Amino acid sequence: MTQAPKHPLHYRDFQFYWLARLTAMLGHNAMVMALGWAVYDVARSTYGVRAAALRLGLVGLAQFLPFLICNPMAGLVADRHDRRKVVRGALIGQLCFLIPLCLLAARGGLSLMVLYIVAAGFAASRAFYMPAMNALLSATVPPETLPRAIALGAIAGRVGGILGPVLGGYAYAVSPGAAFGFAAVLLVLSLAAQMLISADASHSRGSRGRPLDLMREGLAYVRSNRLLFGTITLDMFATLLGGVTALLPVYARDILHVGPDGLGLLRAASSVGALGTALFVSWRPVGSHVGAKMLGAVGIYGAGTVVFGLSTSFWLSAGCLALLGAADMVSVLIRQTLMQLSTPDEMRGRVGAISTLFVSASNELGEMESGLAAALLGPVGAVVFGGIASIAIAAGWARLFPSLLGAHGFENRPVA
Repeated sequence: MTQAPKHPLHYRDFQFYWLARLTAMLGHNAMVMALGWAVYDVARSTYGVRAAALRLGLVGLAQFLPFLICNPMAGLVADRHDRRKVVRGALIGQLCFLIPLCLLAARGGLSLMVLYIVAAGFAASRAFYMPAMNALLSATVPPETLPRAIALGAIAGRVGGILGPVLGGYAYAVSPGAAFGFAAVLLVLSLAAQMLISADASHSRGSRGRPLDLMREGLAYVRSNRLLFGTITLDMFATLLGGVTALLPVYARDILHVGPDGLGLLRAASSVGALGTALFVSWRPVGSHVGAKMLGAVGIYGAGTVVFGLSTSFWLSAGCLALLGAADMVSVLIRQTLMQLSTPDEMRGRVGAISTLFVSASNELGEMESGLAAALLGPVGAVVFGGIASIAIAAGWARLFPSLLGAHGFENRPVA
């Protein structure tokens, strides 16, 4: 009789991996919340709502450009070196930018240029952190336990997404320095947990060859796998045009009038919905009609975005954000499961880096797009336009990628 796979938390290395992911996500989300509020607050001292929204959107550009430059090398580094050491180095890099920001904030020395520089440095470090951290997961549990481990990892990320902005918002209400210091402490705790992971990650150094050839190999693999390519690009374009995160400080301050602590609750709302979805999926995995479910989730994401854009009620807005988080989590879990199960271990760093680049494009460039659209259409018009665009993208991808619409389960993965 075949034994049932053990629960991922049975494995010591996964326990520390999960703790490291939780604390890192708490710190990251607290830092992002504080950074967004600080940028908008500094900008509003000089500019009107639309001009300040544009400066807020430029945070996305400041993050995306260094991410774009570092990302191709980050995937290769994750495949050719011990992934534990790559993750630890990336966390130290984030702290090197965050700690000086704490000191400047405590002295009242914040300016838009300083905040943009910190955003850029933090993003460059995360370019190395994300593909290595995601690829490291497979070294902490056996293959038969991996799907549940992915769901539990997503839960850790979403718990961080819930509590990080809330705690960061309350810390910012004390002072900006307290918010950035709180984020730094959490990243130190994540680094400590990472140091306790003993799984041998040196086996995942990948094939040897010229760096450019190895990078092209990863790109070719993703491009030839139509289901994987369609999944990644669907998520990218829907979030790129339909994201509302960048404009949350505008809504918190000038539309809903709830202040920085209210902003923390708004940022946490999407993670509440995502956490509920992740918990449900860890109990009842997405096993059938995965493509149709993903396309439907993007359509729901767009509809929720439209309602959020028109809302002037804090609780209705928070409810819409929770719905967006739940829909987005369906996309995340399908994409990550496909990546982990259909990618050879020696390529997981490069494929993960490509996926991370698409995610970064949707998040950081989406922030810039939101800022530009808000400057042209106003905040409400920008959000409503993005929601309608997401619905249109879901319909378009159903036609462009028939294999995505027809995918009934993870066992139907296309091969290169």
